[in-house]
Amino acid sequence: MRRYGKRAIIRKQTTKPLFWLGSSRKDLRGFPEPVKDIIGHALFIAQLGRKHEDAKPLRGYGGAGVLELVEDFDGDTYRAVYTVKFTDAVYVLHVFQKKSKKAIKTPQKDLDLIKERLRRAEQDHAIWSKSGE
Repeated sequence: MRRYGKRAIIRKQTTKPLFWLGSSRKDLRGFPEPVKDIIGHALFIAQLGRKHEDAKPLRGYGGAGVLELVEDFDGDTYRAVYTVKFTDAVYVLHVFQKKSKKAIKTPQKDLDLIKERLRRAEQDHAIWSKSGE
């Protein structure tokens, strides 16, 4: 809200719809509450058209269209990958607990799943945006 003289102008900020692909929503529900809170907050910020301070572009996806949020809790690592490449929607591509303690790198099976779901998000978005929903 901004104040101009005696009048206040209230701007309603619209939120983009959030779409969950595959089992990502169910998987997030199984995370510890503090992790769910952080990931949920980051997704809400994305819906507002902004980027959470801890979200980083996922390597190999050419820019900041696919973001990854990595959260450590109680000795475990949790990740959420989502795309903001569409101006009018946010798609959650994959949410998972990283099992390997050997490396920071995202496992190839998870990268393959993310790539597949990104393709599906592109297809779904094309249909959704044409329907005017």
